[in-house]
Amino acid sequence: MTSPDSTRSNETTLHQRISEGITRHRERVLALAQDIHANPELSFEEHRASASIAELLAEVGFEVERGTSGLPTAFSASIGSGDLTVALCVEYDALPGVGHACGHNLIAGASVAAALALAPLADELGVTLKAIGTPAEEHGGGKALMLQRGAFDGVGVALMVHPVQDGTSYNPAGTSAQAVGRYRAIFTGKASHAAAAPHLGINAGDAATLAQVAMGLLRQQIPTDHRMASFIAEGGVATNIIPERTVVEFECRAFTLPEYEALLVRVRNCFEGAALATGTQLEFEETEPLYEPLLQDDALAAHWTAAMESLGKDVTPAAGLAGGSTDMGNISQVIPSLHPWLSIPGADFSIHSHAFTALADTEQAYSVMFEAAVALARTVAGAATTADERERFRAAAYRR
Repeated sequence: MTSPDSTRSNETTLHQRISEGITRHRERVLALAQDIHANPELSFEEHRASASIAELLAEVGFEVERGTSGLPTAFSASIGSGDLTVALCVEYDALPGVGHACGHNLIAGASVAAALALAPLADELGVTLKAIGTPAEEHGGGKALMLQRGAFDGVGVALMVHPVQDGTSYNPAGTSAQAVGRYRAIFTGKASHAAAAPHLGINAGDAATLAQVAMGLLRQQIPTDHRMASFIAEGGVATNIIPERTVVEFECRAFTLPEYEALLVRVRNCFEGAALATGTQLEFEETEPLYEPLLQDDALAAHWTAAMESLGKDVTPAAGLAGGSTDMGNISQVIPSLHPWLSIPGADFSIHSHAFTALADTEQAYSVMFEAAVALARTVAGAATTADERERFRAAAYRR
């Protein structure tokens, strides 16, 4: 029988080896994260980032498949042959106009550093370790597509981290993220001279305006944790032409799927009413896969929290974020998952801002990135070496 002291000693040794692995690869991973930040690439266009990460993983012995799931900027890198398959999700896409204002360079660095540290331990831990490059998280739902196409088949545990504002708890237990659906509303009217014969036109511009006004009035009548947003993507071509076609891009968010579906009906009604009032024709198009709500696995959260507490972080339980969505939610609905929040010192402003873009390329941000890598790797090790958890995760291996 293994004694408690022996177990603690083995765990300490394992943690030391993980930390040594992170340190060993620190310079390469730091250069990688900095390069991703300096060269932002939008959804499905992340050729440089994807190639750089895949090349680094291949150098240390991962078997790398590029173009996974038919997505040119996706990859799947595997090492080890254990009967528990663990996936570290790697994100690297940027936002239009503001670059890495969501810190995906830090997400990539944390997952890659954890993968490199765990690589020599994979067989000892009895895991098949995968680093899965998942493009287009900001817009496009890369993970949702890859899940549907088999990239996560056989995976029993999936993990990643996400940077957020300073002061957010490092304890992810009970936190979540919203479901989000994104759509395009197309109003079609009839063009006419805006001065000579405006009465002969059917104004699609008015329909777009009315729809947005109706959404604005609806805000008072929805729960405080629901969100909706829109912008006019096409709104006419000239002042002397009654707009014949307008396009409004919009999204709806809620923390449960039934709430999301109910909100979507109400928002669509805003567009339907605008079409009826103006006499325009209306079409809806879904522009991205639905992002589902995020579920945090309690056992994985406990391992992560213990690791972060040992690193001196605040792990006081918290309610989580007021809003936000991730396609990691789709993974978490079918695979035990962890998506903890990475509080960046000095970030007293929102993500998706120019200020956060700048902060994501600072010494303090990269320092926390490597701490997150340590905690991710320890979480994997803890899940693999805790007998009852391991069996649950093995049984949870995903099959479409």
